[in-house]
Amino acid sequence: MIRVKAEKGAVMPRYATKGAAGADVSALLSSPITLRPGEYKAIPTGLYMEIPEGYEVQVRPRSGLALKHGITVLNAPGTIDSDYRGEVCVILINHSQKPFVIENGDRIAQLVTAKTSRLEFTEVDDLSATERGEGGFGSTGV
Repeated sequence: MIRVKAEKGAVMPRYATKGAAGADVSALLSSPITLRPGEYKAIPTGLYMEIPEGYEVQVRPRSGLALKHGITVLNAPGTIDSDYRGEVCVILINHSQKPFVIENGDRIAQLVTAKTSRLEFTEVDDLSATERGEGGFGSTGV
């Protein structure tokens, strides 16, 4: 369970369907925000969360906004850590050639919960060999 404190007028995250992995999150605005082409802004939601230790909430784009309007989450997926208690804001960017207006209550992203784990980082002189080795971007073909 994630405990959520909501400002007056904020919309609680909601799963649109029984099988949805992501819960839609909405903007809480006193006036519309326009994103010009190439512009990005942090959009407030009016939500504050208490996420259980060992979990994170990922902020992901909504596919409909991306396909129809070129609007996506700039740092996708964004991470809300379990010890963060500030307002959840969504950094949206307009990749289209047209201005896009965000209205109060518009669904702007989706939230996906995920378990986390922490491993210790240990400095070593050498790493074990693998078939891939140092092959990076595109090294396994198209």
